[in-house]
Amino acid sequence: MRESCLDLPAAVQHGICGCANLHRTERDGEKQPMAAMSQTDRPAARASETTRWGQLIIGIICMVMIANLQYGWTLFTVPISEKFGWDLASIQVAFTVFVVFETWLVPAEGYLVDRFGPRIVVLVGGCLTGLAWVLNSFAGSLAMLYIAQAIGGLGAGAVYGTCIGNALKWFPDHRGLAAGLTAAGFGVGSALTIIPIQNMISTQGYEETFLTFGVGQGVVVAVLSLLLFAPRRGQAPEASTSGLVQRGRVQYEPLQVLREPTFWVMYAMFVLMAAGGLMATGLSCAVAKDFHLDTAPVSLIGITLPALTFALTLDRVLNGVTRPFFGWVSDFLGREHTMFVAFLLEGIGIWALYVYGQNPVGFVLLSGLVFFAWGEIYSLFPATCTDCFGVDYATTNAGLLYTAKGTASLLVPLANVLVVETGGWKVAFIIAALFNVIAAAMAIFVLKPMRQRLVTRRGGEAAWAARAQPTRRDMAARTSL
Repeated sequence: MRESCLDLPAAVQHGICGCANLHRTERDGEKQPMAAMSQTDRPAARASETTRWGQLIIGIICMVMIANLQYGWTLFTVPISEKFGWDLASIQVAFTVFVVFETWLVPAEGYLVDRFGPRIVVLVGGCLTGLAWVLNSFAGSLAMLYIAQAIGGLGAGAVYGTCIGNALKWFPDHRGLAAGLTAAGFGVGSALTIIPIQNMISTQGYEETFLTFGVGQGVVVAVLSLLLFAPRRGQAPEASTSGLVQRGRVQYEPLQVLREPTFWVMYAMFVLMAAGGLMATGLSCAVAKDFHLDTAPVSLIGITLPALTFALTLDRVLNGVTRPFFGWVSDFLGREHTMFVAFLLEGIGIWALYVYGQNPVGFVLLSGLVFFAWGEIYSLFPATCTDCFGVDYATTNAGLLYTAKGTASLLVPLANVLVVETGGWKVAFIIAALFNVIAAAMAIFVLKPMRQRLVTRRGGEAAWAARAQPTRRDMAARTSL
């Protein structure tokens, strides 16, 4: 028999200490009513759409504020190298450190969110992200740069994982869209600041730029964190009933998720997809310089900019747009079908970027295609994870899957090694393209049948007791107690 306490995070958030009453037990596959529930244990009234969308918008703004920590980094690498004489490979280690700390600690941060609510975690995360760029502005050694990036990664991961998890909980009826809109803040957020950051670096130096943007971004996140809260049970609507979106009724705890082969298939796919995208994100300036395109003028839709500046701006916009777009498509077409289309398009885009991207216009357009076909992983995988493993531990479980990005980041420095050993980018581009094609095939031929078996499994058929998500009938029965 397994006993469970529902909605502990919301209960703690609203000032209740401990688990008042146990809501149900499971015996012989049947749910048994417990003693009379306290008023605070009853399902809450449905929250208004204004409340739901308000929470989503707050999360999006927080994501915009931390976007520069990853997507703005490439603008600082060359100035840092020119000042200290450090080679770019050593500086890029700082980028890897950031991504590792941003991703691998998200499960622990997600656990805190699921226990105590999103407010305190995002508050601390905002303070850390601001501190990281302040330290970057004073860093006079690689060791200090690495420490600052580790702090930044820790803070960015806290904000990212919390905002994605909160979106998944508030929008079970549109998980793909909600996760995509939230992730879009992270993807497109830096598009608005690329030109200001470039101008400030050239006129005032990268140190002043780190300091100014770091303090501003950190303060905004810290203030907005005070407005965040997670939904109590009953405040969010029921999950979508689309026949093409497979959803289970079993709530998996994090350790149970780690025992599921389906999770590790998604993890492998995430690593394959993230590796190519992170290479493009972290090395885009180096690629443009090797192609002698960084300062070449490009005119499109009446705008003329240097090719690299144009590409970076367009990349960030499309990297943001793709997340809600493919998330929304997956809510209707199904997760695996959407993955197949997007992942295959990414593989084609990476190969085309190498073949046709050695002229300024081709570089701008094809790098945009690469980012458009890559960014959707940050909406599709969290939504798929929650479809499979439930909402009770959505932040922690999605965080476990998000660590795949950190694993993929370890492959990014290998691109530099391949370039040195082969004398060009061809092998690196071919490998990245193949990663995406493999992931596309896995979506249809491996993940889809495995998920079908997982979501149709009854709780009692698992190798451990897992708690079923309550149906409308369950909720009505509890309310009548």
